[in-house]
Amino acid sequence: MKKAVLLLLALAMITGLCGCGSTAAQATPAPAPTPESTQESVSPAEEASPAEAAAQEPAESGTKALVLFFSRTGEQYQVGVIEKGNTAVVAEMIAEATGADLYEVLPADDHYPMTYKELTDVALQEQRDDARPAHAGELPDMNAYDTVFIGAPVWWGDWPMIMYTVFENTPLAGKTLIPFSTHAGSGLSGFDRSLANQYPDCTVAKGLAIAGTDAQNNPDKVQSSVAGWLGELGF
Repeated sequence: MKKAVLLLLALAMITGLCGCGSTAAQATPAPAPTPESTQESVSPAEEASPAEAAAQEPAESGTKALVLFFSRTGEQYQVGVIEKGNTAVVAEMIAEATGADLYEVLPADDHYPMTYKELTDVALQEQRDDARPAHAGELPDMNAYDTVFIGAPVWWGDWPMIMYTVFENTPLAGKTLIPFSTHAGSGLSGFDRSLANQYPDCTVAKGLAIAGTDAQNNPDKVQSSVAGWLGELGF
């Protein structure tokens, strides 16, 4: 009888050990995942639509400035007969330094004499008559520009009258206007004030005055003046 009880106790202990072993096996942690198994499944990026692609690309920067000028060749004060007008020399320097477009105002009927004294007589008569000489061709589309440099020689202390033809027929509302002149001693001669009166809804920036003699005989000096002036204006 005693032996039977001992045999039953032994069987119970063996059964308990087997159950503990099974439980331990179930609780054993799973093997650590490999890097490949933890990597998230990333689908390839969707291709951008043509419109989205265009929006992400930098826009082409078009020219936003224009150099609009009137100039004369022939005999000029203290420089003799010239093949490129004083104002044209300065205008080209401005355009080159800023990347601006360049447009020369030309008379439709070029009645201006090529000799200095006769030219001044015609210019004075036009001023007395408050004339509006026609210019040739159409001006550029001003909607393409937000800044317009405007230059001319000083004739009798004012803009040449052909420029008033331009002003009165060219809407420039909201633009920045920057005057420049070539002269024989009269400086900017109120070009900035005239523009402000003509275009009260525009910003008129600081102008530049260049002596005609310098334009023809001292280009390095003019280049330096233009560069300094443009730097003050933020160009």
